[in-house]
Amino acid sequence: MKLITAIALVLALAVPASAQTTTFRDAFGRTTGTARTDRSGTTHFSDAFGRTTGTARTDSNGTTHFYDSFGRSTGTATTPLETRRR
Repeated sequence: MKLITAIALVLALAVPASAQTTTFRDAFGRTTGTARTDRSGTTHFSDAFGRTTGTARTDSNGTTHFYDSFGRSTGTATTPLETRRR
């Protein structure tokens, strides 16, 4: 019984506490992709086959930088200052 408890504890600790995953589905319920945010706040986007399609990181100024699967910058988005102050 102690071994089972120890294994369950190790498995529970192996998953980052702050990681979040969102699954995208089409009108028929089929998975089309996922977005997973890791502990550092980077969001990793994957297609239905698990291949990385891009990432997004938000800097301290509130600007989100988007990158393709090769790490090349593809664009940015900035949050208005009034929204960030709330």
